Amino acid sequence: MDDETAPQKGTVTQRAIEQIKAMIGEGRLEPGQRLPTERDLAVQLGISRSSMREAIRALTVMGVLEARHGSGIYVTQLEAGDLLETFGVVADLSRGPQLVELLEVRRILESTATAMAAARITPDQLAEVEKHLTAMNATDDPEEILAHDLAFHREIVTAAGNETMAAVLEGLSSRTFRARVWRAYQEEGAFERTRREHTAIHRALAARDPEAARAAAAAHVGEVEQWLRSRLGG
Repeated sequence: MDDETAPQKGTVTQRAIEQIKAMIGEGRLEPGQRLPTERDLAVQLGISRSSMREAIRALTVMGVLEARHGSGIYVTQLEAGDLLETFGVVADLSRGPQLVELLEVRRILESTATAMAAARITPDQLAEVEKHLTAMNATDDPEEILAHDLAFHREIVTAAGNETMAAVLEGLSSRTFRARVWRAYQEEGAFERTRREHTAIHRALAARDPEAARAAAAAHVGEVEQWLRSRLGG
């Protein structure tokens, strides 16, 4: 029977989580490597098996570890997209002022990513961006616009060449929230304005002008931010 009380167990479990993360960070456990058995790892770290089980469960939820049926527990490949997958839930569930804060973060990161993309984008990637811009301009259907809007920005962020930033922005780009924005824009007759904003972003990318790209992306997300603030009466 474990001799840890409930408050102690929480502390011990957190310490176990940090120790396993340190083992990975220091290279003692590599991506794709199988962990020692739960019992052996508990002995190695000097904690109970139940605390070790909770630590493994928590790290699995975080995307750091994965359980393979009949095989054991393994370190994942530690891809940024996998580690930040649960981050998207925050954007989907956020409301009010917290959503404004997320848009502020998105404005900062997306403008930076767009500036990076202006310096790095390939002709093929630029052609994809233009394809989605053309498709957005050819319809007034919010669902079609939404799909191409997501693809437009995803292609740009991919062109920036930073997978971690791409994963964070993917999490901030809640499809649910964007759908609400596009429906509201349709009601307010704001499609033309946002089309101009997307065109300005594309123009800056085509000109390979990082600062113009940064400004255009910041203005675009800033408009959404202002729209939300006005809805909240702020």
